[in-house]
Amino acid sequence: MLNRGTKLKSWHGPKKYPVMIPVVFLVSVSLALVLLFQKTDENTIPVHGLPPEKKWNRFESLLQFNPEREFKNGTDLIWQIPDSPKAVIFLAHGCSGRAVNFWDRSPKCPKCVGLPEERLIVLHSLARKFAVLTISSAGRCWTFGEERLIVKDIITWWVNRRNLGKLPLVALGASSGGYFVSAIANDLKFSSITLMIAEGLFGRMDIKEDYPPTLFVHMPKDIHREQKISEFIEVLRNKGVNVAEIECMELPLSPSFLSDRIPGLDQTISARLFHLLREKGFVDENGYMKQDGRATRWKDFLLDSKTNLLEKHLVHPVEEELNLAFAFHEMISLQSEEIFKWFESHMD
Repeated sequence: MLNRGTKLKSWHGPKKYPVMIPVVFLVSVSLALVLLFQKTDENTIPVHGLPPEKKWNRFESLLQFNPEREFKNGTDLIWQIPDSPKAVIFLAHGCSGRAVNFWDRSPKCPKCVGLPEERLIVLHSLARKFAVLTISSAGRCWTFGEERLIVKDIITWWVNRRNLGKLPLVALGASSGGYFVSAIANDLKFSSITLMIAEGLFGRMDIKEDYPPTLFVHMPKDIHREQKISEFIEVLRNKGVNVAEIECMELPLSPSFLSDRIPGLDQTISARLFHLLREKGFVDENGYMKQDGRATRWKDFLLDSKTNLLEKHLVHPVEEELNLAFAFHEMISLQSEEIFKWFESHMD
């Protein structure tokens, strides 16, 4: 599949050698075909769907969700500790998110919902032997005053209670959670942090000399946020902070894209949804979303449709994956390998 922005250049043989024209033509055609079908970006999706390592069930035979849940002074905590953990990760959701979004429903957590991207980040964490702690914000979004101090105390209490205090502590926050992680990193000793689709609060906070290495995972289509991230990367570097970034680009949909990413959504429904979205103009001829999923009425169409294609509990997961494909502002797990390599490279 040819990526957007890729151009094929034609090549013409010298006119003074007519006998070479057929050979040159064949070489040119062969070269064009190779360029057309080669994988030019790691996020390129073939027509038949995602590779196995990008699918929702890639950990199915290796790991199981077995979380614990409790309330600490009214704050919701959900966690899981793998055998022989080597680090601890605190995960902070975005606005309207909750700790339950990171975990599949299970006997120990019957109200967990396991959104596609959040659950895969947890599974990647457990597979790398990271003990995972998720906490729900008090309100719709995180706040940065008293709540920051409350969560700091909860993390410290939980780590010590579970005898994990000698392990490296890292954090990943998305959107509002990214701002929150950037702030709490001034209060807790993280070995490194990742801010996802968030530029952080660096414009209004004093950055300590031992501020942790910071990785920005963002979507350049959000031009304003990209500009702020570029600005803050320089700010952090000037403070002596180790900093890096990962850019997440848009993805084309395919008939199996949604079933590849969402547990409980079968391939037949996935294909029908894809063709309906394209038929109704939400997806262009190359499979790309024309607008952010939040800015279109695809949900109204599907829920009001007499076809009853989509069960209500799958609406939020589908919305998340369409937002991910549009690549403007959404939690994303596709770069988890790079993220955890970043964490692991700063744990010595």
